[in-house]
Amino acid sequence: MCAVVGVFNTADASRVAYYALFAMQHRGQEASGISSSDSQIYTIKNRGLVTSVFNENSFKILKGDIAIGHNRYSTAGKDSILDAQPIFAKYKLGEISIAHNGNLINKQKIRDELIEEGAIFQTSMDTENIIHLISRQKDTGLSDRIENAVKTIKGAYSLVILSRSKMFVIRDRYGIRPLSIGKLADGGYIVASETCAFDLVGAKFVRDVRAGEMLTFRKDSDEPISKQLFEPEFRPCAFEYIYFARPDSVIDGKNVYEIREKMGRALAKESKIDADIVIPVPDSGVASSLGYSHESKIPFELAIVRNHYVGRTFIEPTQEIRDLKVKLKLSPIRERIEGKKVIVIDDSIVRGTTSKQIVRMLKNAGAKEVHMKIAAPEIKYPCYYGIDTPCKDELISSRMSSDVLRDYIGADSLSFLSIDALENSIGTDRKYSLVSFDGNYFI
Repeated sequence: MCAVVGVFNTADASRVAYYALFAMQHRGQEASGISSSDSQIYTIKNRGLVTSVFNENSFKILKGDIAIGHNRYSTAGKDSILDAQPIFAKYKLGEISIAHNGNLINKQKIRDELIEEGAIFQTSMDTENIIHLISRQKDTGLSDRIENAVKTIKGAYSLVILSRSKMFVIRDRYGIRPLSIGKLADGGYIVASETCAFDLVGAKFVRDVRAGEMLTFRKDSDEPISKQLFEPEFRPCAFEYIYFARPDSVIDGKNVYEIREKMGRALAKESKIDADIVIPVPDSGVASSLGYSHESKIPFELAIVRNHYVGRTFIEPTQEIRDLKVKLKLSPIRERIEGKKVIVIDDSIVRGTTSKQIVRMLKNAGAKEVHMKIAAPEIKYPCYYGIDTPCKDELISSRMSSDVLRDYIGADSLSFLSIDALENSIGTDRKYSLVSFDGNYFI
């Protein structure tokens, strides 16, 4: 789950992009990058967090009133700096830089065809396919080239594309990955994966980019020019509400915190049990735990402390690093746990690493019973639209029944939110991408 940002027609655009990427650091921690333009495109990118990649000298290089940026989401075996974004290239019409959140399901087919035609690739990313597709179009204008290129690709994508004087923003026909538009105080625009980026830079939310829409930002137009490239078949990703998005973000019109609280209330109705306290796995389990506590009338306790200087374990590139970081990240408060029946609520179980260690940690802290409850359904199917679960064997719920998994993690009981309850919590006003839970691959 990467973060993308685009900033147009504002002074010091790269600095605004920097702060937006800082606000969206949770969406990717492996690498960060920014491209800017003042009639020439400049790019700085590197492995690491936003604050380690950029410094004050960076903004002297990243000149101009247009900028795009990217935070890279970790995946196994791809730690090359070449796989950091944005991707910059020179081609017939000049210069171009692209940042992409999502995953193209026909990437290998396109890449093989391009290589057969003589294309040379420098990265393993599907984003580079898009650069080649744009450069090889015969159309005279960049807008037409982009339009024809995206009609070739299939999958999930939120794109920000920078030329020397324009910015293009495209969201796939399903709107799987989030993308919103904001207005800056000086009249410029910002586009970002999450609205929490707007809060930090003082931008006012305008609207979400529509599924299948392309926006063109030009200096000779006060408003972005909208073109509907595809008939929308809106299927936003439910995992944004479950895990990835910051709780203060509004994703496609719905506040993430409120949705998570509803999930917790629904979980309490579906899986009642006698206990002394409800505790969250911080931080993404907090809102659901509060909802569970309110509905069940069981007291809420912040009895697990998180070290915020350790990153998220789900998006770390290797299992060994994930194992170590769980121990570094979470610590129990023995005085609030010892001798008690504990309900611990987490947002999901993917590989089982975190859950097993949390149960052991709570029992070592003296918990009389540990009841693990998950504010999401069982993740049984790999997602090919941008979540790092490419292999079914990595998903523990695809290999174990709930009872076997309960014994594996050492809990006294284990419950998951039903798919119906998840849908009702998020809202039945639209369909959502639930492929991780139901295996319904709609692309």
